[in-house]
Amino acid sequence: MVSLRRRENLTDQQAPHAAPSASSTQASAQPRAQKDILGYLVLIAGVGALVWGLVAAVGTGWGFWAYTSGLKGVAAAFLLGVAAILIGLVQEWRVRKSTTPPLRARRWVGMLVALFYVGWVGTFLVKALTVPAIHDVSTDLADPPAFQALQLRADNFDNVPGADDAKMRGLTPEQRWAMVHQKAYGDIRSVRVNEPAPMVVAKAERLAKARGWNVAISSPEEGRLEATETSAFFQFKDDVVLRVRPSDTGEGSIVDMRSVSRVGVSDLGMNAKRARSFLADLTGTVTAAQ
Repeated sequence: MVSLRRRENLTDQQAPHAAPSASSTQASAQPRAQKDILGYLVLIAGVGALVWGLVAAVGTGWGFWAYTSGLKGVAAAFLLGVAAILIGLVQEWRVRKSTTPPLRARRWVGMLVALFYVGWVGTFLVKALTVPAIHDVSTDLADPPAFQALQLRADNFDNVPGADDAKMRGLTPEQRWAMVHQKAYGDIRSVRVNEPAPMVVAKAERLAKARGWNVAISSPEEGRLEATETSAFFQFKDDVVLRVRPSDTGEGSIVDMRSVSRVGVSDLGMNAKRARSFLADLTGTVTAAQ
């Protein structure tokens, strides 16, 4: 009997200590669960930003919506990605001294995916701030090569920068375009090639097809080539015309190139990049025509 009472007393003394242990475990599990929710939130936001941006771009290319809606989707996804990164960083700072921090895998995967997307879109934003808002690039500003098989967009000079600039007051849109173009892309000029015009056009056609361009017309006799390049995601189309004429001395040819985007105000420097690259491949060593 005495031993039985002692066991009961020991059980009564131990019981109050056992109950708080269970409750404390439940209490400590609750914050961990809450922190895990934020981890899932960062993961979903980061991956969602990438998927949203890709769907917006590809959907535009497939014709599901206008390109303006696609650009808005890319911008919204960019903001979502930034939010994912900020939430992840704040959460990382909050739990840095926690004795039971949540798993970092979800949070860091979401942040890294968001950082990849934000960085990719960010390169285009930076480019937009460093190049003029024009979409027509030509080696000859006084007499740009004219399209014949392809059609130049009707609003080509409707939104040329400088309309409110005092230095350009009184200038026509074409004159403002030439001034802005010369300041930004002064290195893009007519080039001389030591080959007759038909040979130059034939070589240009081969280069255009090798780049995946859709050649609309190639006429070595006329010294003309027109083609279209299509971008990967948005399926933006940029039209190119190449004009090749015999030089004044009769030695070689003078090559002029024009590249124009079909939509948008700024081409983010893509037409200038295309002209430089194509002329470099065409001539081997680009030499400005004198």
